[in-house]
Amino acid sequence: MDSSTWIPTLSTTPAPIPSHERIRNAADISVIVIYFVVVMAVGLWAMFSTNRGTVGGFFLAGRSMVWWPIGASLFASNIGSGHFVGLAGTGAASGIAMGGFEWNALILVVVLGWVFVPIYIKAGVVTMPEYLRKRFGGKRIQIYLSILSLLLYIFTKISADIFSGAIFINMALGLDLYLAIFLLLLITAIYTITGGLAAVIYTDTLQTAIMLVGSIILTGFAFHEVGGYEAFMDKYMKAIPTVISDGNITIEEKCYTPRADSFHIFRDPITGDIPWPGLIFGLAILALWYWCTDQVIVQRCLSAKNMSHVKAGCILCGYLKLLPMFLMVMTGMVSRILYTEKIACVIPSECEKYCGTKVGCTNIAYPTLVVELMPNGLRGLMLSVMLASLMSSLTSIFNSASTLFTMDIYTKIRKRASEKELMIAGRLFILVLIGISIAWVPIVQSAQSGQLFDYIQSITSYLGPPIAAVFLLAIFCKRVNEPGAFWGLILGFLIGISRMITEFAYGTGSCTEPSKCPTIICGVHYLYFAIILFVVSVITILGVSLMTKPIPDVHLYRLCWSLRNSKEERIDLDAGEETSPEAPEETLDIVSLFPLDTEVPEKKKGCFRRAYDIFCGLDQQKGPKMTKEEEKAMKQKMMDTSEKPLWRTVVNINGIILLAVAVFCHAYFA
Repeated sequence: MDSSTWIPTLSTTPAPIPSHERIRNAADISVIVIYFVVVMAVGLWAMFSTNRGTVGGFFLAGRSMVWWPIGASLFASNIGSGHFVGLAGTGAASGIAMGGFEWNALILVVVLGWVFVPIYIKAGVVTMPEYLRKRFGGKRIQIYLSILSLLLYIFTKISADIFSGAIFINMALGLDLYLAIFLLLLITAIYTITGGLAAVIYTDTLQTAIMLVGSIILTGFAFHEVGGYEAFMDKYMKAIPTVISDGNITIEEKCYTPRADSFHIFRDPITGDIPWPGLIFGLAILALWYWCTDQVIVQRCLSAKNMSHVKAGCILCGYLKLLPMFLMVMTGMVSRILYTEKIACVIPSECEKYCGTKVGCTNIAYPTLVVELMPNGLRGLMLSVMLASLMSSLTSIFNSASTLFTMDIYTKIRKRASEKELMIAGRLFILVLIGISIAWVPIVQSAQSGQLFDYIQSITSYLGPPIAAVFLLAIFCKRVNEPGAFWGLILGFLIGISRMITEFAYGTGSCTEPSKCPTIICGVHYLYFAIILFVVSVITILGVSLMTKPIPDVHLYRLCWSLRNSKEERIDLDAGEETSPEAPEETLDIVSLFPLDTEVPEKKKGCFRRAYDIFCGLDQQKGPKMTKEEEKAMKQKMMDTSEKPLWRTVVNINGIILLAVAVFCHAYFA
């Protein structure tokens, strides 16, 4: 789970690697150029071969995607460059336990495909805040969740991926950090802004293939160099730096010696760096928020042509999530073995000499392996892998963030906005998002001596559990109402933000310099804190709901689990608002997002205007208004979750196998 992955960072731009180690040879440059040409070609093909001229086409790929691009896109959206830098760095520092964060997803993608997505499709929603509006009524929960999600995207996902990707490019190419960031964002934004979700999903599929091929080759080289798996286990425990004192500072042995439990996922519940009850229960709460209620992930599933494709896509993503443990975590551990003095340095002056920062150099474990171990040509391929992981996660976030802004915030400001205006607003918002993200990078570099990413694993624990509690109870407890959900979110947010601000103020410290934060506040592990926050949120939501009026069933048909198969007509809680004089003439529901393809005559346009419309997909005309019968048939089709018996059986059996694989992996490495 990428938002809770630990990523150490640099306080300054890393010292440049000597020019002979940089990617300056013909083979590497050719591979990178070919990569960019192929990605842009796939992006342009997707742009012009899919319907992106309607809100439904742009944001949901016209509900036409099949299972394998969905599974690949789920994986690529989750695996950013932060995963390569962060998972490898954590593996180098403390062993395989962080791989448990990846394997937890094997269970949650099944919950997503079998429990949550059917409810979202039956509800006929495009965004997660929109689901809560239909479920609870009112607008305050919808707007609150939209704004909170956008802030989480900017301050965790986008900034983490941009910065870790730029560190890699800076090491490999010697480009200025900001020039590297600008070029990456420019290319990424072009096909997100112009192409919509279909272009993002198809390019994600290509990026996934490149990521897997490149990282498998590197893992092969790494294990060959170290002498196989048995030698790897033995040598890792002996990978101790020789410089452990500089006269003024003598470092404790625990700070530079590999942990005794390095090869165990489940660690001591009190002294472990990732305690096993937190890994099972606390992480399940964070993963519930990330995999089942986060716009970036759910939006891919909503683009599927039917439920069998949703489930099959989730299963493919689950199997792909088995790989990061071996391709990233263990590869980072190999880097510590091969380059012990650099990667495992503990003396601040030594670390600064190797990577430009005093707090440790584990974050360069993966880039160092690529630059030092790979031959010409393959090094270029690995840089392409890093670019692929960075761009695939950024495009997914940009597209989903623009969906949230357009559907949940902009439509409240401009109630009579035309479809074309919504399309343009969504695209312009991506540009604003990019601007804020670039402005945030210097803060990422300097905040808390460059250790901002030290907090990113815990930011999710402080802000995610209340959202997970609201969605879980919204679906499984029909007695929960709007006041309960709202006050549960607010109380949970206040408790979580209090802990987060305290940690920012005191800093998390390091092995050599422990934090001065009071134990009563910061002494509770962030995964345990997630459990406490979740329980407090659930109690608040249920308590306030039971003290206030319940929502009648007529408003809840097909919005919660017990009423999911109801055939009766649902009266939306905000139906009264939509008929008010201020309301839009057309309610922005699932049907109005997918107009008929019948073309209508258009006014003569100039050459420049026609080229602009073609580039942005605004040339595809909206058909005439549907009759009541056509609208009803369209709505039934869009909210249909039925499956053919054969394929339902096939995906259900595969779902059970995936769960069994998850249990086996946890047990084997426990």
